[in-house]
Amino acid sequence: MSKKRLAVAGAGAIGRMHMERARLHPDCEVIAVADPSATAQSVAQEHGARWFSTIDAMLDAEKPDGVIVATPNATHVEAGLACIERGMAVLIEKPIADTVEQARILVDAAAQARVPLLVGHHRRHSPILRRAREIVASGRIGRAVSANALATFYKPDPYFDIDWRRKAGGGPVLINLIHDIDMMRFLLGEIVEVQALTSNAVRGFEVEDTAAVLLRFENGALGTLTVSDCAVSPWNWDLAAGEAAHYPRQSVNTHFISGTDASLALPQLDVWEYRAAKGWHDPLTAERTAPHAGDPYHEQLRHFAAVIDGKETPLCSGDDGARTLAATLAVHRSARERAPVAPSC
Repeated sequence: MSKKRLAVAGAGAIGRMHMERARLHPDCEVIAVADPSATAQSVAQEHGARWFSTIDAMLDAEKPDGVIVATPNATHVEAGLACIERGMAVLIEKPIADTVEQARILVDAAAQARVPLLVGHHRRHSPILRRAREIVASGRIGRAVSANALATFYKPDPYFDIDWRRKAGGGPVLINLIHDIDMMRFLLGEIVEVQALTSNAVRGFEVEDTAAVLLRFENGALGTLTVSDCAVSPWNWDLAAGEAAHYPRQSVNTHFISGTDASLALPQLDVWEYRAAKGWHDPLTAERTAPHAGDPYHEQLRHFAAVIDGKETPLCSGDDGARTLAATLAVHRSARERAPVAPSC
């Protein structure tokens, strides 16, 4: 597979993260950056890439093999369509769009043009999550009956100096919990009903700081999710999984799946099951899998390069990303209406 020439739209924190991973990646290189901000030009220069103020100018001048879109959510559709219209494979950061309707525009355009469209739910590329999916799919836990996930952490006060993070849409549901919702879909299948409550009682901003969510899956399993960005807690994937060096790793589990034959706890991959008689008076055996360490963002770039070459199909397609977005937006709708909501995609 030849080294893929990638362009990056958006030189914010996520865009720069992709550039850093690509700098060390054998399968790709960043050759152009589009971002009108004052610092973007120096960021592009630092990575040996050409700088452009607009994505259209960049795509017309460089004609990359693929494009990573890491611009603000509201611009994902415009940027994605610019790539699709030129026949360029595109990896769009999550969420795929602001609304499900906008997401469908992208999905339909990519399908009609036969252009690969991936959504950046990077946890799907985690060795831990991939192994958990194998365990569930193997039937070892039996029929899944419940799932529980915690995404509780403390964002420091300076985080909210940026205005949009204090407003609706800038809170932990769409920024953080969307990852956990995608994990649940990846492991257990479609979500057909959502009930939720949100609160802004701690910080008092327009945006929520805490949410509690009840899920019903198509296979009949039930789930609960809790997210809070004002909780001093180790119980969140970023701290527990140890996949990002800038988060101090904590030796805890944060995601739990219970089945009729066994239960699975992540990220430590503990399987609890009976080895003889089966009943609550009988002893349980715990077995832990030691997964290979890996950077999900690095693996996502390898996968993107393989998709560009036609050797792999998107692990998180545009349609998949739209379904995760629909389930996430249903959290806000349910909280607002104080009623169960069926995600619509």
